[in-house]
Amino acid sequence: MRTVEVTRPSFPDVAMNSVLDIAAGQRWQVVCGDEGHWRAGVYSPGETSATEVIELEQHDCPELFLLLSGRLTLVLREGGEIRELPLEPMRPVFVTAPHCGFCPDGPHTGTAFVVERDAFKTEYGQA
Repeated sequence: MRTVEVTRPSFPDVAMNSVLDIAAGQRWQVVCGDEGHWRAGVYSPGETSATEVIELEQHDCPELFLLLSGRLTLVLREGGEIRELPLEPMRPVFVTAPHCGFCPDGPHTGTAFVVERDAFKTEYGQA
């Protein structure tokens, strides 16, 4: 198991009151944030099935996931069991469990909007 610490400020400087750029084909991209409070980004994993997920992450704070496009399924470990949770449009999921995700229609074909704290610790462990 490894631990990674995210410290403030953990998001890029952006022009206020304007459209922000999001790059296609990236697993995780932090888009913007409010220092000392939150940051937001887009998540689009390259894995295409739960069997490809080799590592789960768990933050010391919750994350909010909201499906933006395509299909994206979260892989969660709860009570020692692994379960799959397909995201649904306009149905946010508040995640505290160890997790990762996959896009069943191909690498980076699903995208979720994610909100998390501006500073936190993450533990990575086997799926």
